Amino acid sequence: MAGRTQVAARPSGPGTAARAGTATRAAGSRARSNGGAAPAEIQIDEATRLRMYRTITEARAFEKRANELFLEGVVRGTTHLAAGQEAVAAGFAAAMRKDDYTFCTYRGHHHTLARGVPMTPMLLEMVGKKGALMGGKGGSMHLTSVEHGAMGSYAIVGAHLPIALGAAWSAQYRKSGQVAVCFFGDGTTNIGAFHEALNMAAVWKAPVVFVCENNQYMEYTAIRDVTAVEHPAADRAASYGLESIVIDGNDPEAVYATARRYIDRARDGGGPALIECMTYRHGGHSRADPGTYRPKEEVAAWLARDPLPTYRAKLIEVGIAAAQLDEMDKEAARKVAEAEQAARTAPEPDPASIETQLWSDGGSSWRSAPAASTTAASATTATAATETAGRATNG
Repeated sequence: MAGRTQVAARPSGPGTAARAGTATRAAGSRARSNGGAAPAEIQIDEATRLRMYRTITEARAFEKRANELFLEGVVRGTTHLAAGQEAVAAGFAAAMRKDDYTFCTYRGHHHTLARGVPMTPMLLEMVGKKGALMGGKGGSMHLTSVEHGAMGSYAIVGAHLPIALGAAWSAQYRKSGQVAVCFFGDGTTNIGAFHEALNMAAVWKAPVVFVCENNQYMEYTAIRDVTAVEHPAADRAASYGLESIVIDGNDPEAVYATARRYIDRARDGGGPALIECMTYRHGGHSRADPGTYRPKEEVAAWLARDPLPTYRAKLIEVGIAAAQLDEMDKEAARKVAEAEQAARTAPEPDPASIETQLWSDGGSSWRSAPAASTTAASATTATAATETAGRATNG
């Protein structure tokens, strides 16, 4: 069995309130060490540290204002905020190559921003205005920017894992050197697609890194209450011949070092990895969820380990001027204000655009006058399908 690897995680934080029949879990990573190989030391330069801080502060500022605009009725649909989880996106994005692929969930604002997508088209997408990232058709839950390697935010839990594997297989086939990085929540580990994708990735030695953002809750249910193992991702890794890796997902440098190691290994033909990042969302599952089911002591313990102020303090400790970080905070606020102005003043999309981005020729008119040969073939196919369905129904 592959051993457990814990990479550069901080000591465990204050314990959370114990539940009946459930051992008290610390706020930080509590990975056991079962002989996993120690990672090589990875040096982190100042530019990388500042890039990660910028990602965290911009993601936090963007989501805070987006949530306020949602409450005002400006942002349409719903929102799923990642406040508290930004270090995962920051660390991985800094370790990725520009042409690598990111796949994430509906809680994906931070990952999309981390890959370099500007705030303005993202917020325009969330309000459904002209100039939006996807024409205003996707909203908060489906942010995609192929040119930035942001290959989609997926609302169906677990659906994107096989798709990420497919992208990795494509890169492997083309020998492009690209790596797919797939982010998902702890609840996904109880979905069949999780196991199917991991198994095939291991069989094919595909260049894909699966990253579980374990924020402790699958919507409104504590993952520990419905899962037989302590670490829902890492404790299942051995079933697919993979290392069991648990790291502190609130420490951007621990995340970066781990990401560098396993992304570089995947790029060099070393196959997939499964990494469990212990983290916590500050709010509820979505706008409609106040999160009152979480013990107050648990919430307080994790808020004390908020990656934004803790990383800021660390950067100052290693010699980066507070004034420099202040300027980055101001720049983040400026970008948010600029995006908000655009969101409030941009016109509605042209109604005709609703028929674009559906068919290869930009419209569906070709469907109304098919060629005779196509009609005959379609009729034959439809008849065969009907007959097959009838046999299946009749046993």
